[in-house]
This record gives sequence, structure tokens and C-alpha cells, in this order.
Amino acid sequence: MKLVSEKLPDLKALYIKHLRTLLSTEEQAHVGLERLFEVAIDPQLKQVFQSDWRESEARVSRARDILRHATGGTDSLKCKVLHALMEEAEEMSRDSAHDSVRDAALIAAAQRIKHYEIALYGTAKRFAEILGLTWDAELLDRTLQEEQRADHLLTNVADHVNQSAAKEAA
Repeated sequence: MKLVSEKLPDLKALYIKHLRTLLSTEEQAHVGLERLFEVAIDPQLKQVFQSDWRESEARVSRARDILRHATGGTDSLKCKVLHALMEEAEEMSRDSAHDSVRDAALIAAAQRIKHYEIALYGTAKRFAEILGLTWDAELLDRTLQEEQRADHLLTNVADHVNQSAAKEAA
């Protein structure tokens, strides 16, 4: 993991820094998804987390491949945002009084993480397109679509989990 600050003289340098952060994001999300799965109660939510966790292994590998293609190496740059989002998810999970409220909190946290990842992949894909890195852009687009699909699945599960959480509050 690279910890030294660097100057960004051009879009290619920004793209590479973005890829390094993206790799860290995926690595942290992979670990975080396992923790979310462990505390989730709703069977459909557990299934979404487990499926996304399995896919995240491929996303980590793909991010490494893209970074290796761009730089010759796979040094990541710690993503502070994802670290904070995971801490917040764990805090909300601990603070939830009922299982359905915990699951609703987990979905909300997971969707914030997904939205951040969607933004990262969308930006990286556009940088790759502008830089003429077609192979990179295609792989980034594949991952972007996976992240969007996972967000959609979370929204579907949220429909019934949030209703259960609302009933517990009544």
C-alpha cells in the first residue's frame, strides 16, 4: 500500500492514483461484506451480501489487473472514505435495537458504499476512455455494471426489510 503523497502532473497520473484508491476500496469492501453478512438476519439480505462478496473477489482481481496493466505493479493507496463508511456501518449495526432495524441499517450502509464504488468506477472508466485505454475502460465498465446490479438488489431487499423495521417501531 502506497502512503507517499505524489504530484499529479496529468490525467494519466490522476487515473493511476484513482486506480490505486479503487483497489484499496475493493479490498476493504471484500472484508467488510463478510462482516455485514455475519450480522445480517434477513435471509434475502444475507444472500445479497454473500453473492456480492463472491463477486468482490473477482472485482479485486480485476482491479489488480487494471492497475498492473497501467503501472506494472499493484500498489494500492488506502481509501480513507471506505474505511470511514465501514466504521459507520458497524456502529449503526451495534446501535440497532431490533434485528429488522439492524438489517435496514446494514442496507443503508451497504448502499452508501455501493454508491461510492459506482462513483469511483464511473470516474475511472471515463478517465480510461479519454486516455484511449479501451481494455481498461471495458473492465471498469463490467465492474461498474456489477456494482449497479448489487445496489439494485439491495434496494429490492430494502423494500421488505424497511417495512419490517417500521412495524417494530410501531
